[in-house]
Amino acid sequence: MQIAKVRGTVVSTHKTRSLIGKLLLLQFMDAQGQPLPKYEVAGDLVGAGINEWVLVTRGSAARIDDGMEHRPLDALVVGIIDTVTVENNRLYSKKDEERG
Repeated sequence: MQIAKVRGTVVSTHKTRSLIGKLLLLQFMDAQGQPLPKYEVAGDLVGAGINEWVLVTRGSAARIDDGMEHRPLDALVVGIIDTVTVENNRLYSKKDEERG
C-alpha cells in the first residue's frame, strides 16, 4: 500500500458498466509527508474527500475486495488515514487538518 492525498475527483459519464463508484485523483506522498510529482486515478469505495490522506492499494490487490474482481481497476482507496507518525514526529493528523 501507499499513502496519497486526494487532490480531486474524476468524472466519466461514458465508461464500462463494471466501473461503478467514485473515481479520485490522488497525489502520492513521501516518507517526510511531502507530495511526490506522481498522480494516479483510483476507485473509491470508502468515501474519501478532497485533501484527505488515504491508503491506496495498487495492481491485482485493488481487485481482491468483494465484488471488485471483475472491475478494470489498477488502484483502489482502501482506507482514510487518521494519523501518520514517523520516528515520533507526526506528519499528518486528520483532526488537525479539519481544525485548520
